[in-house]
Amino acid sequence: MKVKRFQDETYWGRPVPGWGDPGDRSGDFLFAALYRAGFATQPISVSREDGLRLVECYVAAAARCAPPANRPSPEEMGRCREYLAREWRLLGGVRAVLALGKVSQDAVVALLRQTGRLPARKALAFGHRLSHDLGDGLRLFASYHPSQQNTFTGKLTEDAFDAVLADVNRHLGRQPGRARRAS
Repeated sequence: MKVKRFQDETYWGRPVPGWGDPGDRSGDFLFAALYRAGFATQPISVSREDGLRLVECYVAAAARCAPPANRPSPEEMGRCREYLAREWRLLGGVRAVLALGKVSQDAVVALLRQTGRLPARKALAFGHRLSHDLGDGLRLFASYHPSQQNTFTGKLTEDAFDAVLADVNRHLGRQPGRARRAS
């Protein structure tokens, strides 16, 4: 039944279904690289039940939704920080953080400053394969985000991303290579 104010209009009259690309290949790029570096048990993931396990690795989102033009506002990042803070508290003993993009790096730095883990000082430089010693054995590594925009244009290549993960492995004292399947 049509709503009275739309009696003369042709319209759906039901919930609007989702539409668009159901996903992109950023995760494919990321999980394949994590697998090559020994942080994942397989190179792809297609469902929750496909057997992929992360090894000595945790993936967290700094922004919890995809904002317009993929540019979250400072206010939105501030609202999302509590979720990141909860995950950080649960992890304990983190020795390496890999920030995927400047937005991610800024979110981690803001979180660490908010919790008193990192003193206020000038901003940390962002650049692919830069890293920063944050004290007490914690190191922040930076990479371009593995978005399709970056990987399809060659701004981020498999070799360049693998090099960052090799840096992380060296910092952690891990031998790079394929992870054993979690039992």
